[in-house]
Amino acid sequence: MDLFEWQAKELFGKYGVPVTRQVVVSTPAEARAAAEQLGGPVMVKAQVKVGGRGKAGGVKFAPTPDDAEKHAQAILGMQIKGLTVNTVLISEAADIGEEYYFSFLLDRANRSYLAMCSAEGGMEIEQLAVEKPEALARVPIDPVAGVDEAKALEIAEKGALPEAIRSQAVDVIVKLWDVFTGEEATLVEVNPLVQTPDGVVLALDGKVTLDDNADFRHTEVHDAYRDNSATDPIEVEAKAKGLNYVKLDGAVGIIGNGAGLVMSTLDVVAYAGERFGGVRPANFLDIGGGASAEVMANGLEIVLSDPAVRSVFVNVFGGITECDAVANGIVSALQLLESRGDPLSRPLVVRLDGNNAEEGRRILTEAGHPLVQQVDTMDGAAQRAAELAGA
Repeated sequence: MDLFEWQAKELFGKYGVPVTRQVVVSTPAEARAAAEQLGGPVMVKAQVKVGGRGKAGGVKFAPTPDDAEKHAQAILGMQIKGLTVNTVLISEAADIGEEYYFSFLLDRANRSYLAMCSAEGGMEIEQLAVEKPEALARVPIDPVAGVDEAKALEIAEKGALPEAIRSQAVDVIVKLWDVFTGEEATLVEVNPLVQTPDGVVLALDGKVTLDDNADFRHTEVHDAYRDNSATDPIEVEAKAKGLNYVKLDGAVGIIGNGAGLVMSTLDVVAYAGERFGGVRPANFLDIGGGASAEVMANGLEIVLSDPAVRSVFVNVFGGITECDAVANGIVSALQLLESRGDPLSRPLVVRLDGNNAEEGRRILTEAGHPLVQQVDTMDGAAQRAAELAGA
């Protein structure tokens, strides 16, 4: 889960990382009041989860409350890389002497953690990495040893942070590590980390990504910071039902048991769809190993709630969960949907294979639902689902 800047800086403050005072607002009048509350010049910053806000005109300096109100009026509602600005952050303006870059991140390639540090902050890190790779220190972090003062000093030295502020930088780096591990984040980034003219180190911006897999250990923080305004409502509903669903841009709804099988199904449907005008999968939906009637009903309900779906492909390989249980789940799911007043209205192609597949097929055949079609092979079922969606 990506956080907004104001949320990231709020977390920083919780762990003692030095940040400027801030107020997040959603109207120009609130922006004026916030500027008056903070006193002195402020920054008005668009709150969207993308970079490049400054270049898009979403970050403005406001010497007075009048200016804060005027800038908020212009920024609220603005589109930045396709995202609408619904809130702005009013934060104390700070004099900047020098700008640095710092981050901790999950290094997936090496299955470890990585610290990145540079005395040349303020610019996009991707640009710095390409144009001046030697200016960006990359320091591997042992997950067991972590980051103490000695390790933080090594990072600061390799990043060429000025000696005059290294003691402050070490303290900030250790505290950022506490944020990274304490909140089970996959990214903690400060750009820029600045030194003011009087030698004080501050985190003026923040980017944090929290690991959704750990949300059950951090329910209070995740619930407080989760923002669904930019998330597809079908995905929100699927998450509420405990389903692993991702909406895609296509016409064939996909339901399968197991992430690997579902990923393979997406590829097979996309390939088959080339014969029918470029038909593509409409979603990823893994119902897991236990395809009960309720789970299957919820899955069908979610998939069919997408108006772009013109056919549904249920692809199940029976293992621990036997195919006859899956078939009974499908039959019960169709009955359950009908009882909810939302009967199946689009063709459903089912492929059952594996444990008790023959019995599962018999159950579906006897049920005799007019919109349910069975195909024995995965390729054949994908082709039929694509054909029906493209008709």
